[in-house]
Amino acid sequence: MRFHITRTIVKHFRSSAVVEGIPHFLQGEDHRAGRGASRLATLLHTTTNAHAKHQDRPCAPPGKGVPVVYHPAYSAPQLPASHRFPMGVFKRIYELLLQRGVIHSTQVHVPRAMPTLAMLESVHCPKYIANFLQGNMKEDAMRRIGLPWSEVLVERTLAEVAGTLLTAELALLHGIACNTAGGTHHAHRDLGSGFCIINDLAVTAATLLMRKEVSRVLIFDLDVHQGDGTAAIFESDPRVFTLSVHCGDNFPARKQRSDLDIALPRGVQDEEYLRVADNALRSVLDSFRPDLVLYDAGVDTHVSDALGFLEMTDGGIYKRERQVLATCAEKGVPVAGYVGGGYS
Repeated sequence: MRFHITRTIVKHFRSSAVVEGIPHFLQGEDHRAGRGASRLATLLHTTTNAHAKHQDRPCAPPGKGVPVVYHPAYSAPQLPASHRFPMGVFKRIYELLLQRGVIHSTQVHVPRAMPTLAMLESVHCPKYIANFLQGNMKEDAMRRIGLPWSEVLVERTLAEVAGTLLTAELALLHGIACNTAGGTHHAHRDLGSGFCIINDLAVTAATLLMRKEVSRVLIFDLDVHQGDGTAAIFESDPRVFTLSVHCGDNFPARKQRSDLDIALPRGVQDEEYLRVADNALRSVLDSFRPDLVLYDAGVDTHVSDALGFLEMTDGGIYKRERQVLATCAEKGVPVAGYVGGGYS
């Protein structure tokens, strides 16, 4: 399902190839991993027009394609086939994008530098980070995360953060970029939860702000679950706006306060969802005026997702990605897209 979204993003750009400068590689297809690829396709199309308004940043040469970030460690940990978390999907998304011609290998960027301790500790408690890196997490803490600790998991977690940061940097340079993983929004300052250990979105926003590469960041979270960790981390930081559109009657049971929370009832379908999400995004882009959007494009809003409780269709999610990217393009704001959740 995640690949399908990535492809949707790419496919959207393809169908819009009549627009001058739209990358050719945005023409491709698939299903679960396909949804992830679809989403990427949509993101890719909006880049050219969006970045035309950012004259201070270089635009990607026409026809070069949208940058896509991948690291082999994304799917390295081996989990039982019955495990709820689909660890192998990230590698599958990457492989399908290449196999189906949605992207070319020259568009792929692999993060080489892992995040520093200072980056991680800018949003997380140093003791929590040390315990995770050294394998000293308590049993109940790992149970809350939902993944078994291992050195491979540490490598995977750090690689995902590195990939998310690289994706944002590429988006600032080219107007848009997509990661084949990312969106660990349930990680709090001193604890992990819901398969999220280190909050990659928070580390990325804090790092870019610290480097003064941006002044304001919008974290736009359309995963079906509230981005509670991200909301809590940036609760008192006016430079980061957290916007979460999620199913209210869903995990986490204890919600945090985002700058803007829109809790949808169970069973919401395409038309209402698209209207609500579009109105919220436009309002915040106009009032907050971010320099960058970090977009958590979770596909667990799909009607077939076992953990979602909303009823979006393939077509609805495809329209969502096009809508988000087109709106950011219209406002001239670079977008970094992340896979987010998806469990069916």
